[in-house]
Amino acid sequence: MSDREEVRRRIVDAATRLLYDHGREAVTTRAVSAAAGVQSPTLYRLFTDMNGLLEAVAEDGFARYLAGKHAQELSDDPLDDLRRGWDLHVDFGLANPAHYMLMYGRSVGHRPPAAEQGLRRLRMLVERIAAAGRLAVGVDTAIGMMHAACVGVTMNLIETPPANRDPALADRLRQAVIAAITTAAAPGPPAIAHRAVALQAVLDEAPDLYSPGERALMNELLDRAANHPPPT
Repeated sequence: MSDREEVRRRIVDAATRLLYDHGREAVTTRAVSAAAGVQSPTLYRLFTDMNGLLEAVAEDGFARYLAGKHAQELSDDPLDDLRRGWDLHVDFGLANPAHYMLMYGRSVGHRPPAAEQGLRRLRMLVERIAAAGRLAVGVDTAIGMMHAACVGVTMNLIETPPANRDPALADRLRQAVIAAITTAAAPGPPAIAHRAVALQAVLDEAPDLYSPGERALMNELLDRAANHPPPT
């Protein structure tokens, strides 16, 4: 590690400790500089401004969060893996409330690169359900619903005094969302919508099968089939 990287790491660690111990208001230029043992100009040279430092702290939080995500071994049950991924997300937020709000409460109109990694992990979990023929909506719709609900309930719990929290809230919402995006395994061939979603989820395994134009057309046709209402 170079001297520059070592100083940068020391500053991020100092800001993280202040965030954990005293909240966002304690993370000031003066406090971070003193805790890291550097002068204020060093902080500005490495991070431009406080927003740059806070973004680095958020990225560090995402890295630790993703380490826990990737340590989660996959099972033979893709739905259970999705449930466990939800629980890990909520548990991380409640254990690291100030860091979580910094990670998910600051970005407007863009996501940090580490957040995109988290969404790729979610996509993988959802695509496994699709490949099993158990997804009732399109992959992107399922990802959007899961992400919005999980982040929303975690922020809600963080903002609620611990004594007033409903310990079953996250579990109930998780069950409701998963029920809305999946279908129960049933005997016989799956419906056309489920076939379309499953095929769309595995097309990336054959990237040279279609040209970009053909793939775009295929996605359009599969999206239409995925949203086709079941027969009554």
